[in-house]
Amino acid sequence: MKLQDKVCIVTGAASGIGKEIALTYAREGGKVVIADLNKDAAQAVVDEITKAGGIAMAVAMDVTSEDEVNAAVTAVVTAYGGIDVLVSNAGIQIVHPVEDFPFADWKKMLAIHLDGAFLTTKACVPHMQASGKGGSIIYMGSVHSKEASVLKSAYVTAKHGLIGLCKTVSKEGGKYGIRANVICPGFVRTPLVEKQIPEQAKALGISEDDVIKKVMLKETVDGEFTTVQDVADVALLFASFNSNALTGQSLVVSHGWFMQ
Repeated sequence: MKLQDKVCIVTGAASGIGKEIALTYAREGGKVVIADLNKDAAQAVVDEITKAGGIAMAVAMDVTSEDEVNAAVTAVVTAYGGIDVLVSNAGIQIVHPVEDFPFADWKKMLAIHLDGAFLTTKACVPHMQASGKGGSIIYMGSVHSKEASVLKSAYVTAKHGLIGLCKTVSKEGGKYGIRANVICPGFVRTPLVEKQIPEQAKALGISEDDVIKKVMLKETVDGEFTTVQDVADVALLFASFNSNALTGQSLVVSHGWFMQ
């Protein structure tokens, strides 16, 4: 198993991409921490993992709260003895034209995506350093870490910012064997994306079907959504890669929407 006995924290893991990563890590022998705002939903994922013979625990975590992040990380270290993998996945989406974007929503978006990535990294790095084994930090970016789309100024800004954070963490962490990388998915049909379809249809004055075909999947090579398992497979690669040869990188998983 690729992650046997590795302690893996996944934020926003009660649903969507985070849940699939957590399930994949558990199948590969990881001790998986389901960190989510919704403790009951997180516990449901833990129950699913343990029923299948895996090891997992749930922690309540608002990634924008330093106190909550630190408390959750302390609880994990107390329970499992350390931290080997952090997947900073928690995120939301809010769409508006720039001129109509409420400042409160702008700040909320950046807090969840950027502050959350920073605070969880800050809390986990000392434990990875102390272990002497290093670790892997994985940020959930997006094709929007590389490209821009209308109505998504805050999201695009936040996802671009994760690239910079990743590069800095990889530079600082190299001597400790701590790797940092970014996964950049295309559109994945999660609840977050489902919510966007009618919102964009209304904002752009087009049908929901046109949002899917002419906006979301227009630039893919095959008109297909990226799947949660596609993203989880890349998360497994980053988590299990065993040297600094793969660090400071961003890997796009998008059916060819963005090519680099």
